[in-house]
Amino acid sequence: MSIARHLAVVERLCGLDLSAEESEGRDRRAGAGWCGPGWRGAELRRSEGLWEDRSLEGEAAEQFECDREALAERLTERWGEPQRVGLLGAFVRSAEGEEIPDPWGWLCQDLPDVHLWRAGDRWLALGVSHRDRELPFALLAVVT
Repeated sequence: MSIARHLAVVERLCGLDLSAEESEGRDRRAGAGWCGPGWRGAELRRSEGLWEDRSLEGEAAEQFECDREALAERLTERWGEPQRVGLLGAFVRSAEGEEIPDPWGWLCQDLPDVHLWRAGDRWLALGVSHRDRELPFALLAVVT
């Protein structure tokens, strides 16, 4: 993990023009990340798939949480203490048919919670995705 590289990606996201109407893309592996009207995101790190050896899941979960906390420490130095926001409520409302605006509508499908900072006139969310035991872990950053 390179915190410096992750910080550079976050800084780039924070500096991008979010006002442009762009078609939403959800392929995290796209070179510039993914985006929609008023937001942009990036996958900072991805684990290997765990479907072959599920005994590694706990270790991977712990490592990704450590990575998030290490990056969060650096972001806290810049923007103060984050809010820790659970996304379960949005997930339940979405499952009940309520339309949750993106990026929160699809983030709540991937992330149980986020660290959330006010970065100037933007919000920065940082979370660890792991939707299913067979899917890899991912460290995600979203600016809106």
